[in-house]
Amino acid sequence: MDQELKTTCLHDEHVALGAKMSPFAGFDMPIQYSGIIDEHNAVRNAAGMFDVSHMGEIFIDGPDAEAFVNHIFTNDVRGLEPGHILYGMMCYPDGGVVDDLLVYKEFESGFLLVVNAANIDKDYKWMLEQVEGYQAEVFNDSESWGQIALQGPQAEDALVRYFGIEELRELEFYTFYDLEDEDGGRIIVSRTGYTGEDGFEIYASPDNIKDMWAALLEDGIKPCGLGCRDTLRFEAGLPLYGDELSPEISPVMAGLTMFCKLDKPEFIGKDALVKQKTEGVARKLVGIELADKAIPRHGYPVELEDGTVVGEVTTGYHSISLEKSICFALVDSAYAALDTKLYVRIRKNTFPGTVVKKRFYKTNYKK
Repeated sequence: MDQELKTTCLHDEHVALGAKMSPFAGFDMPIQYSGIIDEHNAVRNAAGMFDVSHMGEIFIDGPDAEAFVNHIFTNDVRGLEPGHILYGMMCYPDGGVVDDLLVYKEFESGFLLVVNAANIDKDYKWMLEQVEGYQAEVFNDSESWGQIALQGPQAEDALVRYFGIEELRELEFYTFYDLEDEDGGRIIVSRTGYTGEDGFEIYASPDNIKDMWAALLEDGIKPCGLGCRDTLRFEAGLPLYGDELSPEISPVMAGLTMFCKLDKPEFIGKDALVKQKTEGVARKLVGIELADKAIPRHGYPVELEDGTVVGEVTTGYHSISLEKSICFALVDSAYAALDTKLYVRIRKNTFPGTVVKKRFYKTNYKK
């Protein structure tokens, strides 16, 4: 018997809005409301909001919190100022990826780790297994938080209208701001996102999140589903765990070594990643632009002209913003150079393509 799907604090609101719902990461989540193209364009041109309350919030504090986070995290949190955020991965000793995540530096000995919804239990177990010997407490508080992602060029104005705090405009990219609600409850506003546009993620109690969702709807902000969340992040060259990162796909293979500080003293997986960086890897993640409108999908083979299979598609779409068929693919390293000609097999036919940079769309983050 299938395990019962979990729901977020906004589930009733999605159903009331007539959202198309579908299982995702163990949750019943909205895939689209008015349509993926409409919602995608709203985020690119105005503003849209996503329910991302399914994401996980794991807190780490104690005298050794910084040392412990640095031990399990590929990026380097030493010297990270409170109020700042880093992106990176947790890796297994062989360099495979446990998860990719955001680390929020709350205070000198306190961190918030925001993890992918499908990996909450796995990540928490992994952290508990690694914390032995460190004076640090690891606490999974995911059930206590809801989260909205407010994204797009008009997101800042909408956020300031809602909170009435002009100082929020001064938030820099990958920093966050702490607020209190009327009852002394905590609200976290971060200038982060997963769309390639300027935007914010707001963490608060489920009741506060419901109030904010209703107010933003009233303000004319378009609700967006996970369908366009995927098309947006893909165009911006952002990876999805399970597609572009996994226990079998390391940060080096995925082209994310910039988020792995290989010069810091140690972290889990460092030796394997240094070896991969030095000696090279068998496969690399590339972007491919097709000459045709045919749509490449996850798992489709990537071939040479003679039919030799040299890789497979991890994510593919006919890009809404660029009006081109594009994909990420994991291919043999010999064929990963820019401008390499490759072919994607879509059912019985093959379609020619060219290796291009993975960031297909010019991102518009707040500088």
